Amino acid sequence: LLLDKPIGLSSNDALQKAKWLLRAEKAGHTGTLDPLATGVLPLCFGAATKFSQLHLDADKAYVAIAKLGEKTTTADAEGEVIQSRSVPTLTQDQLDAVAQRFSGDITQVPPMYSALKQDGKPLYELARQGIEVERAARHVHISQLKLSLWQTESTDVAIKIEVHCSKGTYIRALARDIGIGLESGAHLTSLRRTRSGSFNVNDALTLEKFEEIFN
Repeated sequence: LLLDKPIGLSSNDALQKAKWLLRAEKAGHTGTLDPLATGVLPLCFGAATKFSQLHLDADKAYVAIAKLGEKTTTADAEGEVIQSRSVPTLTQDQLDAVAQRFSGDITQVPPMYSALKQDGKPLYELARQGIEVERAARHVHISQLKLSLWQTESTDVAIKIEVHCSKGTYIRALARDIGIGLESGAHLTSLRRTRSGSFNVNDALTLEKFEEIFN
């Protein structure tokens, strides 16, 4: 089943809710979304959990909004601002040039606030204790990347990031690095996964719809 995960819930919390609604004994999701993120989350139940790895390995597509001019501890809006600077006037040509730099095979340093483990502990647990450890850069592939200026209700300068990428790509890290490329710094303010493999968010159900169908 395809879930359109709501904001504020972890992927596992959303899975457990769907599992309870379906009275399923066995269930698994196919790729973690941060609580801040929304979008398509394929869920497998019963014998279908054997195939969850296929979707974990699938390419993904996202639409994100990043605020320019501020870096945060988490590279998203949940963290504390650690650096502020003015944002230069940007043209579409400049955005296209930076998008080109971050397309194809690139390397990323995973954010400290991530589920990657160090000596058996998730990095985010260490980060919450104020501990920062060295993270090895990872190779990922960005097959499509489009950047455009995003109109906000305030005077903040923001960009829209539309990306198709390989598994294991950290969109928060991508936004952070794009902000560096634009000489302004950046952090995510919203993130939506629009595709996972062949599954599109337009075909997904909300938790409210799940409840309506299965309660």
